[in-house]
Amino acid sequence: MEIKRLVVGELATNCYILTSANEMAVIDPGGDADKILEEIKRSSAKVKYIIITHEHFDHVLAVKEVKRETEAEILAHQNSSYQCDRALSEGEEIEIGDIVLTVLHTPGHTKDSISLLGPNIIFTGDTLFKDGYGRTDLPGGSEEEMERSLQRLSTLSKPGMMIYPGHGEFYAHQG
Repeated sequence: MEIKRLVVGELATNCYILTSANEMAVIDPGGDADKILEEIKRSSAKVKYIIITHEHFDHVLAVKEVKRETEAEILAHQNSSYQCDRALSEGEEIEIGDIVLTVLHTPGHTKDSISLLGPNIIFTGDTLFKDGYGRTDLPGGSEEEMERSLQRLSTLSKPGMMIYPGHGEFYAHQG
């Protein structure tokens, strides 16, 4: 398994490219489609999925262009109004090569926020950052839901688990 982070768009969104066994997933292509496509072309792996952790513009700006070039399936939570190929629900599993990511509905930043739990890794979108969490004062945000989501993530995080947030540095959970 390989995970590459590209910082894209005007809000410095983390776009992750997860590669396993010749399959690839692009998580949150939030801008700079050319940069993302250039990185994809460096690999012989096929892009299977484009996964959106939530529908804010800074996480979806390059989705259509990446889809057009790769024909990958767009995945987003069932509460999302973003046009996707497959609506995800709590507990659903996404297979990328030898890796399985489990969908966790983690609302609070938005109603459609998800985190993706894998083997000693978690992609948290804008739910959890290294030094904080996503805003709850935007439309669809909820401080109460965020508190529940953060509590849930804290129970799932193990020491040494790599946490890949939607903005800022990725890091190992300290426990």
